[in-house]
Amino acid sequence: MDHAVTLLAGSFVHPSAIIAPGASIADDVVIGPWCSVGPDVVLEAGVRLFSHVVVDGHTVIGEGAVIYPFCTVGLAPQDLKYKGEPTRTVIGPRTQIREHCTIHRGTVTGSGVTRVGADCLLMAVVHVAHDCTVGNGVIIANNVVMGGHVTIGDNAVIGGASALHQFVRIGRGAMVGGASGVEADVVPFATVVGNRAYLSGLNLVGLKRRGVDRAGLHMLRAAFRTLFVGAGAEVFSDRLARVRATAAEPYVIEMLQFIDAPSKRGLIRHTARRVNDEAE
Repeated sequence: MDHAVTLLAGSFVHPSAIIAPGASIADDVVIGPWCSVGPDVVLEAGVRLFSHVVVDGHTVIGEGAVIYPFCTVGLAPQDLKYKGEPTRTVIGPRTQIREHCTIHRGTVTGSGVTRVGADCLLMAVVHVAHDCTVGNGVIIANNVVMGGHVTIGDNAVIGGASALHQFVRIGRGAMVGGASGVEADVVPFATVVGNRAYLSGLNLVGLKRRGVDRAGLHMLRAAFRTLFVGAGAEVFSDRLARVRATAAEPYVIEMLQFIDAPSKRGLIRHTARRVNDEAE
């Protein structure tokens, strides 16, 4: 370990770890055996790298984050247009990144930064591609892969072995069922499943966990059914206008704002024959 490394008191670095000159290691950081930390990396207070972790590029690992063995964070993206530009990776506080995850830095043709929020759990073998933005409190189960420029809203849950197409947006509080292929946007608070994924209802479990009351659930359910269920020949713009004319519940307004926002992939609109969105 070179003397030019900024290493504050209370940190521990295993003798086998390689810390490049210029890296900034805050208080109480623990770096286990056979880890590699690049020269432009910042590890904030209380970060723990278990072992065999590679952190490189212009990368910030937030306070209290934990990275398990055989993960790579901040390496060059899998994009043939990338020419070594100093793009960034940011991992939020207290996020847990389990074994064999790969998180690549951004690109100059995208936002320039790949970002994972605070209090997230990325289970084993998750791939977060360049320019993705993952919100706070997101849970991503094992073997999920995402293309570049994916956006996942706060408190979303992504089921194991799912694949998210590049530029897809997953709304806040949405849930993607396991082994789903998602090629279009998922509105907030909805559940999608299947290959290719279809809407299967509202994420009632997630909504109840966040304290949405019975009245709010019923208003959100009514809006969801108007937009997506049993519409017959009525065009989507007319259904959208009907919901917009009466929207008062904040979760319904958030869903409408998501629909109105720019999108490169469009919305998932087709539903299962039987929609599981009954509000108890």
